[in-house]
Amino acid sequence: MNMMKRQDVELLAPAGDWDCMRAAVANGADAIFFGVEKFNARARANNFQTDELPEIMAFLHSYGVKGFLTFNILVFQNELEDAKRLIDSCIDAGVDAVIVQDLGLVKLIRELSPDFPIHGSTQMTITSPEAVEFTKPFDIERVVLGRENNLKQIKTIGEQAKLPMEVFVHGALCVSYSGQCLTSEMWGGRSANRGECAQACRLPYDLMVDGEHKPMGDIAYLLSPKDLAAVELVPDLIEAGVTSFKIEGRLKSPEYVANVVSKYRRAIDKYFDGDRSAPSKEEIRELQQSFSRGFTSGFLEGTNNKKLVEGTFPKSRGVYLGRVERILRDAIVCRIEAPLKRGDGIVFDAGDPTKKEEGGRVYDVRRQGVKLEGEAQEGTVIEIVPGRSDVDLHRVHVGDRVWKTSDPALDRRLRATFETEKPYRVFPLNLKVVGELGQPLRTWWTDVEKGNTVEVTSELLLEHAQKRPMDEALLREQLGRLGGTVYQLETLDVELDGDLIVPMRELNRMRREAAEALAGERPKPPVYVKRSVETYGDAHGGSAAGHTRGGGATLSAAADRTAKLTVLCRSLPQLEAAVRSEKVGMVYADFEFIKQFPAAMELARSAGKPIALATPRIHMPGENGYHANILKLKPDAVLVRNTGALYYYLRAKAANPNEPFPRLIGDFSLNVANHKASDLFLDAGCDLITPSYDLNVQQMFDLLSASDTSRTEIVIHQHLPMFHTEHCVYCTFMSEGTDYTNCGRPCEEHRASLQDRIGMSHPVRVDEGCRNTVYNAIEQSGAEYMVQFKDLGVSSFRIEFLEETADKVEEVIELYSDALAGRIGGTQVWRSLKAINQLGVTRGQLVK
Repeated sequence: MNMMKRQDVELLAPAGDWDCMRAAVANGADAIFFGVEKFNARARANNFQTDELPEIMAFLHSYGVKGFLTFNILVFQNELEDAKRLIDSCIDAGVDAVIVQDLGLVKLIRELSPDFPIHGSTQMTITSPEAVEFTKPFDIERVVLGRENNLKQIKTIGEQAKLPMEVFVHGALCVSYSGQCLTSEMWGGRSANRGECAQACRLPYDLMVDGEHKPMGDIAYLLSPKDLAAVELVPDLIEAGVTSFKIEGRLKSPEYVANVVSKYRRAIDKYFDGDRSAPSKEEIRELQQSFSRGFTSGFLEGTNNKKLVEGTFPKSRGVYLGRVERILRDAIVCRIEAPLKRGDGIVFDAGDPTKKEEGGRVYDVRRQGVKLEGEAQEGTVIEIVPGRSDVDLHRVHVGDRVWKTSDPALDRRLRATFETEKPYRVFPLNLKVVGELGQPLRTWWTDVEKGNTVEVTSELLLEHAQKRPMDEALLREQLGRLGGTVYQLETLDVELDGDLIVPMRELNRMRREAAEALAGERPKPPVYVKRSVETYGDAHGGSAAGHTRGGGATLSAAADRTAKLTVLCRSLPQLEAAVRSEKVGMVYADFEFIKQFPAAMELARSAGKPIALATPRIHMPGENGYHANILKLKPDAVLVRNTGALYYYLRAKAANPNEPFPRLIGDFSLNVANHKASDLFLDAGCDLITPSYDLNVQQMFDLLSASDTSRTEIVIHQHLPMFHTEHCVYCTFMSEGTDYTNCGRPCEEHRASLQDRIGMSHPVRVDEGCRNTVYNAIEQSGAEYMVQFKDLGVSSFRIEFLEETADKVEEVIELYSDALAGRIGGTQVWRSLKAINQLGVTRGQLVK
């Protein structure tokens, strides 16, 4: 039985500017999330300025609304001082929490303040109870779950981890797991982990199957999901234990914010009023009107690949009206499926959004040539007359879809909710009045929500009333005139001894004084403990004492002697080639199917080569069997790719302290971008960490200069894993099924890739959990920086293979081992790779 009360459930709204913030407050948001000019995942939003923080928080707190600052990006080494300054400003301004991705930033915040609230961003990729448990030593008070968690999993996480859960309920969906998308980083140096996503998922791709183009009709947007709309699932989400309903949209308009917030406010309130009825058709249409690529419940009701991606358009369409049935001289004929009126915006969709589409305003609506007054209703056949200069009807075809893209009347209604002089919401006030003849009138005014009470006493003494004495009705009328303030009088307790009176002007003065005094108390910020810490590490050091740092001559000399290559293989033939090489220190097996792991272990053991087995990138509830199987095989190491799996292995190790245990190597997907994050994972129990792929070469130097480089492994050669997604390309476009239970497993028979606009085919691979990774077509090499990395004390360099033959594996290992031994230079490696690769080679994000 769900015991949640209305006050336990928070409606959390986005704000990219002041109008959006006002719209959210006016329409019933309990909390707002927003960013400032630096360090947030919406660099393109208008955003606020740091010096506005006190004003923002005072505004929100005056209405009883919380304000959360988004700090949901990775922080580079040379930015830690700026990050500290921003956190200082947040603490001083009384920000209610910061939403954080970077665990190094979490460490920094906890050094600054033990009680400043931290929320774990969806960018932390928290999708299991174990991932939540990993955050608990850092006193993270709330986690934002991955958008891929379904209702059953959400309930499981809440019951097991017992930490408040925030879930996205409306807005754009990322096709990739948040915090695990490197596409725009790879192609344009604009990282999604830095708030600069270029939305490569919204581009058209051709599907290639076994190297051949697969015709897909008008489906081209293979990675562009519909928009999330869970308004009909509000009761289920509350009963699953969700405490915060999060609306996406810091780049959206204030009308969008007003619209969506009001709909979810109504849905939540209806549930607690005992009404479980679904939203009306009109409410859903209004949501679609503000912004919609088509609506989906995402993964909340389970995986259904057919419903997630429609594939024919990548941008907002609005409300579907119908199809063109006939074209007249000045109009088109259509049986409409939604109301339409003069002034509404429309667009004609011929099935190719890459070409210019005809669209504009509706000039007139007619039925059989007769002009209609007012709105044409759904189900009627009408003639739509577009504005004369808006639409070229010669470019419109019978069968084209028609969409209603805007509704100015709806926008006006939404703007009216926040473009008003009246207060956006009012709060109950309890008033006690006491008086006796010859004494001042004494009043106590209590702000019920805040619990604040002020006493206001009359300056004039009470006199005997000759005519109408003060009674409860007169006092309620006079003292209850609180219009224009944030209060309304709820209860009035009157204790007057006799027939008494003071002038009305005195009662008015007392009322104004009380309202001002109470209103002045509302915005007061919470007070947090704040410590003074001297240094946070710049580009050249300043981390926790006691670690061996890179950069010294001794380490450099040691590195020359001990630097080794490790090789990650994705097939048994690759592994056979790698274990044969004496130049390879350790091999990694990263196979699509765990059933191949025993064969990999046997290969490595027979060659006397240490082996690490790789975990999947994602850890969902109920998936610990995968990790138990890895431990049964007794590998030398485990390549750990998420905090949920890391927590599982650390707990297993603690439960068997006297038994040999594999070394734990934290992979790039843990997103280590500064020395604080590196220290946190090493202190937690990792034996080795791999820096994030978001770092360019200078940022890598900065990190290594301040980190324990003897416990750092750099991936020096790879096909960058760009998208990592629950959305299965094989299931969606190569089968009749909806998920792994009925898709027929085309991934076991075929190889798919996505061909982009310039003809590059990016391989799509499946993991044990049926999640897809889209890899960059071109190999990336950091060979030219190996010497500098070695000089900073790095002693382990990883080569990762994807589809290479055994011969190619041997060739590439030979090149890098020659470079590591100093027999050839990094530039020579680069030239050789370029010569042997048909598509060439890239330096990737290292030179952004």
